[in-house]
Formats: sequence, C-alpha cells, structure tokens
Amino acid sequence: MTPADLSRTVLHAVRRAVDEGVLAGPVPESVQVGRPGPGGSGDYATSVALRLAGPARRSPHDVAHILRTEILRAAPDLTRVDITGPGFLNFTLAPAGRAGLVHTVLAAGIRYGHGDALAGTTVVLAPADEPRAAALTEAVLRLLRAQGAAARTADARTADARTGDDATERLSARPVPAALAADLFARLGPDAARWGLLRPAAHDRPATGDDLLVQHESNPLFTVRYAHARTRALLRNAADLGISVDAGETYEQQAHALLDTIGDHPGVLAAAARHRAPDRVARHLERTAEAFLHFQETCRPLPVGDEKPSAAHRSRLALAEAAGTVLAGGLTLLGVDAPEHL
Repeated sequence: MTPADLSRTVLHAVRRAVDEGVLAGPVPESVQVGRPGPGGSGDYATSVALRLAGPARRSPHDVAHILRTEILRAAPDLTRVDITGPGFLNFTLAPAGRAGLVHTVLAAGIRYGHGDALAGTTVVLAPADEPRAAALTEAVLRLLRAQGAAARTADARTADARTGDDATERLSARPVPAALAADLFARLGPDAARWGLLRPAAHDRPATGDDLLVQHESNPLFTVRYAHARTRALLRNAADLGISVDAGETYEQQAHALLDTIGDHPGVLAAAARHRAPDRVARHLERTAEAFLHFQETCRPLPVGDEKPSAAHRSRLALAEAAGTVLAGGLTLLGVDAPEHL
C-alpha cells in the first residue's frame, strides 16, 4: 500500500461516513498522507480529522474515531490505525502491505508514481533560451505530464499572446541563471550538466563545477547513478546464479527505511509537479540511493560463501529491483541517463 493508495482509502472512508449519515459536512477533494510527526506512530499519518471537525461540528477525536472504524473495515493491508495528539490518524502497514508496495512498483516500472493528480490542468510554458531555464522548463513539462496535466511549450512567435481558455496557466521559468553557461554541456556532458542545473532549487545558484564528474560518494549524482547500476548488477548476478525475484510477504526491519522512501515516491512526484520543482525529485533520489546502499550492506540480497539461496534473498532482490526502478524513473523525469553499468 503506497501513500497514494492510503490517501484514497481514507477519502473513501470519509465519503462512506458522510453518505451513511455518520459524519456531516462536505467531502474533501483529496486527503494528504505523510510521515507521522513528533508523538505519532506507525508508518503514515493524516490530519484529515482536524479538517473535518469544524464542518461536522464534532471534536477532532470524535471524527478520528468514526474514520478509524470505516478505514479498518475496508483496509486489510493495515495492521493498526491509532489516534494520537488532537486527532491525528496513524497507520501501521501489515507485512503483506509492504510486499504489496514492491509488487506495485515492479508492475508499474519506471512509471511508478505517475498519476492523475493534475488531470484537467492545462499549463503552457514560455520557451527558454538560457540553459538553466531551458532545462527547468523541460523537466517541469515531464513532471506535469506524468501527473496527467496537459502541458506544452508555447510557440516562440506567439509566446506573449493570450490564446485558449482563461483557465490555462501560463508559466515562464526564470531560475537563477548558470554562469559560464556557454560551455557547460560540452564540459560536463548532458547528464551532469542537467543535474547541476536542476538539483538546486530555482532560487539558488546552480552547480556548474567539475565536482559533478567526481566518481565518489561525495558527489550525489554519482551516488544516485551508482546505486541504480548496483541494483542492475545484483539482478544480473542473481540471474547467473539461477535465483529468482519474489517480493515475498515480509521484510526485515533494516529494509523499512528503503521501503519508506520508495513509498514516498508518488507523493514526491506529485508535489514536484504541483510546485514546478524538479529539485524535489533530485533530493528524493539521493535519499533513495542512500537508503538502498545501506540496505544492501545490512541485508545482503545475494548469498555469501556456502550460504544457500532463500526466500529472504529473493525478496531482497525484489526490493533492490524496486529501488532501481524508482531511481531510473526519477532520473528519466529529470532528463538524466540511468546507466546499467558504471
């Protein structure tokens, strides 16, 4: 169960409670699900009960109890739903729910995290000549389209004309420009250049130094691409050894941090598209890469020495493949290559 799945589950619970007359008030268009805050518990949390309390003329705790009953009735992938603080709902995934997340990623491939969060939105971006503005425009177009928006670049000859529906949003990317931009792509290559232009937020100075080419963990781009290449190498080695990939039913505690970052991916992509901020994707890829590299050291996906292949190895390989899928999908949206060998 991904945060997006959980968000839909909670929204359906709200709708059922309203339809059945247990809860009064309008049904929100969406429900935000994220990490539990201080004092929270479990894997995910939502503050939707606090939002609904006023219109329902009930206390947030009362609303949370109503929703808790509805959610547990319809969500077998949850082990627990707790109420903390003034009325936060906290969700703990069942072991099968974590395996289900891996299955979801592997089934979707690099389109995992794509959705319809911005369906019905039309965005026209002004053409850009300055290298950083052009890279940002291209990445924002990919992010918007991945979330269902109708997004395009205006024709340069008519960029200033108001054409089409008044509901169309018109954007012009104006990030802090890149100094010495003329030779940037020639000097760094397209992948490092795009990463250096997109990784900092638009209002920050871009990275244009040769440290983007350093093959060391001090270089975040190298870490992300190395982690992806490592996932592919594990799968090749497993195939050579005749070990199959199977998400299984349970994952060790040491895998939870990686599962969390993978589960966060759809929300990150939606937020990056909504805020026109590819830097959010880059930072998330860094977290995912670090979580994967730590995971593979603590939970070895391949047997060592005389160790026999087990169900644990097969499920770890599935998680490694899911991590590589997230890394490849995110890099693709940024316009950066995800090499299988590095």
